[in-house]
Amino acid sequence: MTDTTPSDLAPHGATSTPSKPLPLQGIRVVEFSHMVMGPACGMVLADLGAEVIKVEPVDGDRTRHLLGAGAGFFPMFNRNKKSVAIDLRQPEGVQAAIRLAASADVVLQNFKPGVMKKYGLDHASLSRLNPGLIYVNHTGFLPGPYEHRTALDEVVQMMGGLAYMTGRPGDPLRAGSSVNDIMGGMFGAIGAMAALMQRAQTGQGQEIDAALFENNVFLVGQHMMQYAVTGQPAAPMPERISSWGLYDVFSVQDGTQIFLAAVSDAQWRTFCTAMGFDDLLADPALQTNNDRVRARATLMPDLRQRLAQHSAAHLAQVFEDHQLPYAPISRPEQLFDDPHLLATGGLAEVVLSDGDKAGQTAKTTLLPLRMDGERLPVRSNPPKAGEHTVELLTSLGYSAAEIEVMRQQQAVA
Repeated sequence: MTDTTPSDLAPHGATSTPSKPLPLQGIRVVEFSHMVMGPACGMVLADLGAEVIKVEPVDGDRTRHLLGAGAGFFPMFNRNKKSVAIDLRQPEGVQAAIRLAASADVVLQNFKPGVMKKYGLDHASLSRLNPGLIYVNHTGFLPGPYEHRTALDEVVQMMGGLAYMTGRPGDPLRAGSSVNDIMGGMFGAIGAMAALMQRAQTGQGQEIDAALFENNVFLVGQHMMQYAVTGQPAAPMPERISSWGLYDVFSVQDGTQIFLAAVSDAQWRTFCTAMGFDDLLADPALQTNNDRVRARATLMPDLRQRLAQHSAAHLAQVFEDHQLPYAPISRPEQLFDDPHLLATGGLAEVVLSDGDKAGQTAKTTLLPLRMDGERLPVRSNPPKAGEHTVELLTSLGYSAAEIEVMRQQQAVA
């Protein structure tokens, strides 16, 4: 992370301009969301060029001020967006929100069931004003027996088998990222884009539902199918029967660790030759991958002892030189200096909008894709709360005097 003073920074706003029109340019998205799932959907659509307008309370999205593991939520998932601050507890605020939402191509939300209906911001109400509206709900569960439960990423990981598969037996462990929130938001964005394509043919909008629990079940679907095919329950990943003879983390010199793999017979031969393990190469009991899988009980202790004599740097160089799969065991903060990310433009700077480091810059990760040879850039920084309120209300036809009255009433900020 790079810290700078506000005087060193470009004005708060556009940080990069794409060389060509983005695919969702001209699409307006109004986002009623907080935390990760809804904002992740909005970020995907924003990165692809949509005008994404984040509707916040007048005192700002509370995600802006989270500590600990939540401190990165707002700056990570709210770039390339505009912010309008509206108090939905006041009639004037509700009317402004309805007018804004009715102007959208896509509305997305991730509040509890019934919240949006209370304000007349649900799909049924808004679609009467705009029949072409696409409305994306981000929920804990799709309609059914669980739909009124309060869901969190960790909740659905526990009940959906992912925590069981990640931890060791008897020690369920959540995955080390908000995988369901992020991926659920991605599916919301996929649904929105599919609905936009369908609207181009029919002229009609539709309602989309994306859910944490169903997303989690999709993630563990491979393990469910493993049981269907083999009749054997999938073992947690740390205890699984590997499909490959060499596919593991090894502790080597100086207590460092490295992941090494050989997933084909050709790679096994290359590995043995490169490391000088001629005896293993010639062993008739290790000639095929399935032979090596069956021999893992004796093969792995032998390999661990042999490889422990080498440094992680040496093993990495050997595997790099021979195009064998390997990986250092990296921590997230080390990725700021990853040479590949730096060389390929995988990180981009944003100006932080909140907290003790407001006004300073930090590197953020871009969407993991290229379009026509280019990464999708950060076009604008995460917005300050209500930064675009006046601009957006004016575009909806509110006069300066009307906006000032609403401000005095604290209906907007």
